Amino acid sequence: MKIIKTLFLILTLAFAAFGQKDKNDEPKFDMAGFDEKFKIAEWLVQYDLVAWKTTDEVLKQDPKELEKLGSEWFCFQDKNGLWHAVYGKFADEKYEMVFHFTMDKDSKITRTTEKVDAGFLNSHSKALIKANQQMQTALKDVPAPRFNQYIKQNADKTFTVWLLPAFQTNRMAVYGGEFIYTIDRTGSKILKDESYFQGDFRGFKTDPPREIWLNYSELEKPTLGAIFFVWYYKSYFTKIFIETAKSTSTVIQTEPQNYIWVHVEKEEDESK
Repeated sequence: MKIIKTLFLILTLAFAAFGQKDKNDEPKFDMAGFDEKFKIAEWLVQYDLVAWKTTDEVLKQDPKELEKLGSEWFCFQDKNGLWHAVYGKFADEKYEMVFHFTMDKDSKITRTTEKVDAGFLNSHSKALIKANQQMQTALKDVPAPRFNQYIKQNADKTFTVWLLPAFQTNRMAVYGGEFIYTIDRTGSKILKDESYFQGDFRGFKTDPPREIWLNYSELEKPTLGAIFFVWYYKSYFTKIFIETAKSTSTVIQTEPQNYIWVHVEKEEDESK
């Protein structure tokens, strides 16, 4: 999938060709930071697809096996890039795996009896539990939507857990809160908290398709959750704009599989 990252980058190059570019004309938008977040958002959307398709398979399994499940399920990619999804329950300091599925590049789901390292399962489960506990503490008594959980083990064996509002059962697309934690390799200690919460949650029904605006006017840069929202829901709405104090961002479809990210910086007197 070809992605052109920005529109004003092209304009900047055009000015340079005519010798008219001034330092004051250079875009202040943090493209490197945006690209880093977008790369994560793309991966999270892939993860979500694996979770969705394998959950459908889980629901087809023996009801007696379903009774053994807890909330500690997750997906991961092996060294060959193959996606896996494991479902089970963490109890008495160990993870009991009930289902193990794989999804290939053609989105074919296969149930497998392949074993997964016990330490790997335990630490992932503990990290998910720790992240959810931290989020509940942060939300306190705030009415909250249903969340999806995503986890990835980093190169240094620590974990990053993302807790993002799910697509609600009433077809509401929700934004305004994203909880992101880096957790130690044992899954027991939070090392970094990069969460963002507006104080309440906002959302849009996906019917009918229309143009919507995500209000992040209190921030100078789009959040990871905002970028994920646009990328995940881009086919549900005609346009989705992220509005911050300094810029407006959106994605435009140019061909069936081609999208362009467009970022427009605000004039100083337009900034909020």
